[in-house]
Amino acid sequence: MSGPHMPKPDTATLKKRDEIVADMRIIVPGEGVVAADREMRAFESDGLTAYRQVPLVVVLPETVAQVSRILKYCHERNIRVVPRGSGTSLSGGALPLQDAVLLVMSRFNRILDIDFPNRAVVAQPGVTNLGITQAVEHAGFYYAPDPSSQIACSIGGNVAENSGGVHCLKYGLTANNILGIEMVLMNGEVIRLGGKHLDAEGYDLLGLMTGSEGLLGVVTEVTVRILQKPETARAMLIGFPSSEEAGQCVADIIGAGIIPGGMEMMDKPAIHAAEDFVHAGYPLDVEALLIVELDGPQAEVDHLIERVEDIAAKNGCTTSRVSHSDEERLTFWAGRKAAFPAVGRISPDYYCMDGTIPRKELPRVLSGMRKLSEKYGLKVANVFHAGDGNLHPLILYDANKPGELEKAEDFGADILRLCVAVGGVLTGEHGVGVEKRDLMPEMFTEDDLNQQIRVKCAFDPNHLLNPGKMFPQLHRCAELGRMHIHRGQMPFPELERF
Repeated sequence: MSGPHMPKPDTATLKKRDEIVADMRIIVPGEGVVAADREMRAFESDGLTAYRQVPLVVVLPETVAQVSRILKYCHERNIRVVPRGSGTSLSGGALPLQDAVLLVMSRFNRILDIDFPNRAVVAQPGVTNLGITQAVEHAGFYYAPDPSSQIACSIGGNVAENSGGVHCLKYGLTANNILGIEMVLMNGEVIRLGGKHLDAEGYDLLGLMTGSEGLLGVVTEVTVRILQKPETARAMLIGFPSSEEAGQCVADIIGAGIIPGGMEMMDKPAIHAAEDFVHAGYPLDVEALLIVELDGPQAEVDHLIERVEDIAAKNGCTTSRVSHSDEERLTFWAGRKAAFPAVGRISPDYYCMDGTIPRKELPRVLSGMRKLSEKYGLKVANVFHAGDGNLHPLILYDANKPGELEKAEDFGADILRLCVAVGGVLTGEHGVGVEKRDLMPEMFTEDDLNQQIRVKCAFDPNHLLNPGKMFPQLHRCAELGRMHIHRGQMPFPELERF
């Protein structure tokens, strides 16, 4: 496998593969175990397709009891496990390992309860993000976080990555819209965190699990908050002669106390690619385009549209268009949500990055990315969750040209270093996975990382869940002060002591 260094395969596990496969078939009978090499190729990568690895075996459980038995079995035999949802991760978070059971949760695909009085939905983790909205929209409700992959990505994966979307500016990320989960620990124990109630006592373990990228446990049930559809929602297309002017307009809108339902930005290459693909009516004579959605009571929306038009004019906008129907509003958004596949039509390959910066630094970062583009000789199309500073540069390259993938990776790493340098962070919603793992020291000190690993040790002391992800160097738990003597016995006697 090309790409980042991964944990060395355990030879003892590889030798016992046939036995492990047979035991998995006992736990999950029928068609729930995939062991043929050719059939497992469908699971060899997630959305970060540059990195691939066929797993030891693929297991698709259907019940919580089966998940519990699988994890307990692997825990007792020291077998690694990689959890996987719909496989749409763009950071390599679900990249399989040669010696690991790939635990695929896609058969957990039912909505278990719709509770309108409590404004909550209880769903299994394999239910798609969009599926939750579709289940409640007949009553005028919806689920707010809406990643561009919402038609395919699973709610369990959203929890793992703390996914956002175009409406997270006003309505928050997954962490702000999740009420509770059921999860299975590595030793097979089943626990619940939160519920339909708004507040829970004790430590915020639910917040800890949201965004934990499958390193702490396997989610088997999710309770989310649903919202009532706004009375009115209208979208604006605002074009600018430069990205810097568009970026300043974003800052001025927020500075004026206006919080749009969504505020997205696209540069010229992304605008043209999306328009050719979706025909959303985007202006093609501008360097940058803002999509601003305002929602609420009609009188408020009408007033805010006038204020945003005035702010845009002061920042030099050259075109402004407002939707006059819900169909037209959705068409405006269709181009943005299709930006990633649209760019795929203009380049053999692209590398989608994910970093977050303070809004005021957008002009500086855009200028820096242009210089990096010249340095590496690779073009970049930019799509931003402009309202909250979450950037998604799409680096265009051709994997068939020797060295171009490596150049794209280096280019992306420099973009993320730039984000951190201006006071931002390595990821906004895609997660760390393997993609950003080796960049973690750019943002965290060794003490910071060790403290995070201590949390990992509390849930998974043998480092069996999704190893090789997030942490550039995973220390033994004993090195971090977690060694306790119980009745004269040290835990994990096979580990070297210091």
